Order: sequence, then structure tokens, then C-alpha cells
Amino acid sequence: MSFKLRTAIESDYHSIELLIEMSARKLGSADYSSEQIEGALKTAFGLDTQLITDQTYFMVESGGLPIGCGGWSYRETLFGSDSEQSRNPRMIDPATGAAKIRAFFVNPEFSRMGVGSMIMRKCEHEAFRAGFRKLELMATLPGVKLYEKHGFIAGKPIQYPLGEQMTIEFVPMKKETLDMGDPKSPNLLRLDK
Repeated sequence: MSFKLRTAIESDYHSIELLIEMSARKLGSADYSSEQIEGALKTAFGLDTQLITDQTYFMVESGGLPIGCGGWSYRETLFGSDSEQSRNPRMIDPATGAAKIRAFFVNPEFSRMGVGSMIMRKCEHEAFRAGFRKLELMATLPGVKLYEKHGFIAGKPIQYPLGEQMTIEFVPMKKETLDMGDPKSPNLLRLDK
């Protein structure tokens, strides 16, 4: 089975939204209630089209079928879709700030097959080329293991509000040293695996 990674484009919007919904509902069901997932799909989970405009969001396909998506950002927004109220498009200084890892979602039929790692290697490579040496993200509970595998350290979990009566738990994570030169690094750019 072969996977192809490419930069997402505007015509991918609908496919990405469907992939996000499918991934969140299936892979999130062990950690979140269906009410939490549906609430998060309105703001916290979803497509931030700024990432596609910035050409920092990627798709993985298998046989022409979109099976994974995710990206990185040089902007302040940490997570959330276009409807997230706390979005901040201000650019980050790579000399002092951390690039953001954003919106990783995988088709449940292709989970644990290296799709997320493939996207992560691409994101880290591109962030490193842009001058960043630190990364941060806001992880869903199902995503924590993937990010730990790639050297991210978990912070204290937060409760993100989904309206007045409900919250969802996320985990802020950081990677303080991004070094793409170490041949033993799991994130050395190997896009073929």
C-alpha cells in the first residue's frame, strides 16, 4: 500500500472537512462523548483555511482517497477552525517563538499505519527550514501518543469550553528542541515511510 503526501489546496476543503468529521467521531469515541465530539466539530475541530492559504497544510492519499491531513503554522493561532473565536493570524518570530502543529486527522481505516508520522516529519522539516527550533500544539486525547512518539512533552490538561454546559479535555504539548540533523531522530525527513 502506497501513500502520497502533498500540499492541500482550496479544492480540498470539502474532503478535509469530511475527513475531520470521520476521524473525530470514530477515533475520538474512546475518549470523548458524542456530545463533546459534535460540540468540538463546531469550533475546536475543523478546518482553518488560513493554513491552506499559507501552504502549510498537507494531505495524504492512498489510491486517490484522502486518508490523512495535518499541518503546521507560523501564526499565533494554536488550534481551531475558521469559527474559533480566539484565532490570531499574527506571525511568529522563529528566533523566539514556537511554530504550531495543527489539525492532524486520519481516516480510522488507516490509523496506526504511519500516516500521522508521515505528516509530522513533513511539518517538522518545513518548520525547521523556516527557522523554527521549537514547536507546540494542543493535542486531543487520542493524539497524545503520536505526539509523544515524536518528542513532544505534555503539559497540564485543560478543559476547553463547548458552550455553557460542556467542556472537552485537551493537552498542551511542546517540543523545545527541533533538530533535523540527528540521523537517529524519528523525524529525520523520510517521507517514504
